[in-house]
Amino acid sequence: MESTNPMPRISEAEWEVMKVVWANAPMTASDVVAAIGDSKTWNPKTVRSLMSRLVEKGALGCTVEGKSYTYFPLVKEEECVRSETSSLLRRVYGGALKPMLVNFLSDEQLTKADIEELKQILDQRKD
Repeated sequence: MESTNPMPRISEAEWEVMKVVWANAPMTASDVVAAIGDSKTWNPKTVRSLMSRLVEKGALGCTVEGKSYTYFPLVKEEECVRSETSSLLRRVYGGALKPMLVNFLSDEQLTKADIEELKQILDQRKD
């Protein structure tokens, strides 16, 4: 079931924070900072600012107990991915899926297994 609220627009940096929270929620602010620190050289203040923006946008929820802030996603990862894909399709390809697929398939290095999986997906769509 799709949410009736529009998906928040999430920046590339905010996606990094969301991926960590989606994978490990609920998380304290310190846990998020530590997890991001393993893969990025961001200042902890930067991570906390990104988290605050995500709360303002309605992508993250937050509970406060004393000095501890705990974050959890308010939107599902699959819904955000679907929304971003639709936005890209509209903005870059005028909503036409075929040109996007042709562009993607001509530029990407696909393995035989990838090609077989794509064939199966397309065959399932025929039914």
